[in-house]
Amino acid sequence: MKVGVLALQGDVREHISALIACGVYPTSIRRPSELAAVDALVIPGGESTTIAHLAQIFGLFQPIRARIAAGMPVYGSCAGMILLADEILDAKAGQETFGGLDITVRRNAFGRQVDSFESDINFADGSDTPIRAVFIRAPWVEKIGKDIEVLAEIDSHPVAVRSKRILATSFHPELTGDHRIHRYFIEEVARTALQKVE
Repeated sequence: MKVGVLALQGDVREHISALIACGVYPTSIRRPSELAAVDALVIPGGESTTIAHLAQIFGLFQPIRARIAAGMPVYGSCAGMILLADEILDAKAGQETFGGLDITVRRNAFGRQVDSFESDINFADGSDTPIRAVFIRAPWVEKIGKDIEVLAEIDSHPVAVRSKRILATSFHPELTGDHRIHRYFIEEVARTALQKVE
């Protein structure tokens, strides 16, 4: 399985390191030809409007949207969650997303940069061990569609969700050294989805 990391802005290196720790050697994606060569994609945290703008400039926006619509497995953290959501509350004027995940998110739901925090949360991967979650100007999920599974919550707000082939978290697991989220994406989301296609 070939995994790409969208490498336009944000914590790209940290996601690459986390994937390597899981035994996957990812490709940095900056061009449509590179996107075409991968089976799955990780969209890192960063600034959602900046990533979307750069994706337009690099000719990647529509190809990413098309690949997601065609069933490519994708994981998005923080800004990546926003970019995968079908609807954004408190969006900037004209803000677009790649879409594909039937959720409504609220940008900066936990507050500004100074309100960033860490918390131990339970993640529904079958483990009893909490995950240390880092929230930086993070969104949360306000509304979920019928085929969305909630994997983690804080104060009744979903902060990790998945559909059959898309995983999204409000937080940044790539910053903690705990690779359970990346492993879950590879094994439970991406590999499962791709095996069904085969």
